[in-house]
Amino acid sequence: MTDATAGTTADELRPVLYRAARIVSQQPRPGPEPEAVAVAHGLVTATGTVAQLRDRFPAAEVVDFGDAALVPGLNDAHIHLAIAAEDLLHLDLSAAAVAGVDDLLRQVRAEASRAAPGEWIRGSRYDDTKTGQLTRWDLDRAAPDHPVLVVQVAGHWGVVNSPALKALGIDEDSSPPEGGEFGRGADGRLDGRLVERALMNVVYPATARGAASPLRPSSPQDKLRGLARAQRQWHAAGLTSVCDALIAPEDIALLRLARAEDELTLRVGMLLSIDHYGAAQALGVGSGFGDDMLRLVGVKAFVDGAIGGRTCLLAEPYADSEGHGLQTTPTEELFAQVRAVHGDGNRIGVHANGDAAIRLVLDAFEAAQREMPRSGLRHRIEHCTVVDADIVERMRQLGAIAVPFAGYVAYHGGALNRWYGPERTGRMFAHRSFLDAGVTVAGSSDYPCGPYQPLLGIQSMVTREGMDDGETVGAVQRTTAAEALSVFTLGSAEAEGTSHLKGRLAPGYLADFTVLGEDLTTADPHGIASVPVRATYVGGECVHEA
Repeated sequence: MTDATAGTTADELRPVLYRAARIVSQQPRPGPEPEAVAVAHGLVTATGTVAQLRDRFPAAEVVDFGDAALVPGLNDAHIHLAIAAEDLLHLDLSAAAVAGVDDLLRQVRAEASRAAPGEWIRGSRYDDTKTGQLTRWDLDRAAPDHPVLVVQVAGHWGVVNSPALKALGIDEDSSPPEGGEFGRGADGRLDGRLVERALMNVVYPATARGAASPLRPSSPQDKLRGLARAQRQWHAAGLTSVCDALIAPEDIALLRLARAEDELTLRVGMLLSIDHYGAAQALGVGSGFGDDMLRLVGVKAFVDGAIGGRTCLLAEPYADSEGHGLQTTPTEELFAQVRAVHGDGNRIGVHANGDAAIRLVLDAFEAAQREMPRSGLRHRIEHCTVVDADIVERMRQLGAIAVPFAGYVAYHGGALNRWYGPERTGRMFAHRSFLDAGVTVAGSSDYPCGPYQPLLGIQSMVTREGMDDGETVGAVQRTTAAEALSVFTLGSAEAEGTSHLKGRLAPGYLADFTVLGEDLTTADPHGIASVPVRATYVGGECVHEA
């Protein structure tokens, strides 16, 4: 899209002028905000007062959004589009969709009654804290003749029933894979929980490492339906760009198919699973490969578990248990992965939640940089949840990018204080600390692990309060609304290497913008999540209108 205007002056493009009562342009130089933006061939070609732009482009069409506010297109730097496309074809078992375990089981039972004999029943976004405890035996009663898999909302463990264990070849004497666990009850028997790698090998093809899964993949046409639904939902929430943070070759094929059929309306960056990096190396494909609609951001690796799943690797034990979490990738293997990607001049994003895990990642980044200096190559720490002053300073010196959860305080609320303790939650999702230290920080939902709505993420960053219980979690990390908006635009663009194209409404930038019913920077902080999204534009094309 950026090549569309090569050799053409702005005056020859006959742009469309977009006006709103308030435009938050995030222009690079201080000055008054524009009254309107001119858009042509997918780009912002000019900004200024309405009178200036009318004089310059007398034949231009004018679109007036009235009392609305215009902001740069919202960009989620860590979300899972391919996973969402599959999940949307199966049961939604989120706390918003089920009223307790009995209702969850009722939905599983109903789905089993409609399924072919022996067909897998799948559900996602189950929240054990809000919905209640679920076991293998519960699922056996609901669907005795079907294998069932229910994935917990954090995406790092799930529950299966007895037919599923049999289909997976897991019995009481089975050993879990390295970096994973099989849950057991007080009696020592398998309770159906598959934790970390034990789940990943079954559900996520991007991390399968050649392991065969009995789950039958949905057809490309079915996945296109799920993809279309996800895009509609996310555009309605104001998103114009995302980075899919765990991609396999078949996911790339799906996104290319959607684009070929003119059904890809989100701009998508991709982090390729480290388990598939060899194929990219062989093809000479690396960070930045692609174009403005579909590009490879880098490579994704893992080192620990989840915040909501309570499996992240901590230096000190959890506040409500004696555990320290799990390291899912051995240290030597992690160093080798970082060394390989860094040595090729590519960006790597490593999933690390706990402080012990983040220190391992920084050790690996520092070692690779010492051995093979790469000026300007900036790696990412995905989630980067539990930090301290030393971690933040090491990141600043490396130029590492933090991609923490934006909406987890709003979603989990006071449970975070119980799991991690109030002192530690003051060092979690540390947007304030990163901003103050000059560390680039991007906006992320990690959906389906957290709510995908960026406005909820922004409200969570500003208030640091749970949306259900109103409990304050780490108030010291609060940001302003303007800072949170910048995180979800400029910060996310920096994290994917597109800060020269995205995050501003300024000449030469992509014409991606979100039309809001109220100016976020002056709105009541507790009402940000409910500000209406009136329209969403990608490349000057309307992809959502309320």
